[in-house]
Amino acid sequence: MADLPKCPKCSSEYTYEDGRQYVCPECAHEWSMDGPDDETDSKEIHDSNGNLLKDGDTVTVIKDLKVKGSSLIVKVGTKVKGIRLVEGDHDIDCKIPGIGAMKLKSQFVKKQ
Repeated sequence: MADLPKCPKCSSEYTYEDGRQYVCPECAHEWSMDGPDDETDSKEIHDSNGNLLKDGDTVTVIKDLKVKGSSLIVKVGTKVKGIRLVEGDHDIDCKIPGIGAMKLKSQFVKKQ
């Protein structure tokens, strides 16, 4: 079997070829076979204090946040470990202790 590159977004080793592109089945990221993927680091995400965030960081919530569709509230000072940065309005994917998987906006967290 040919040596295929790992996914530049999630480092999955299960990539496959599709025409002139590589595809990652785990995160659905696609990139060209012709060269390096320049769009992976194109958007920098910053916390409320302007610190650069990256995957795996630990952040603290700076404001009480209501959980949509629930009566739960994420309290100020809640520590969230091992964040994952994603594209979109809510740019942090994480698991909050006692609540579960959530998406947060970076403007409501600060880096530890």
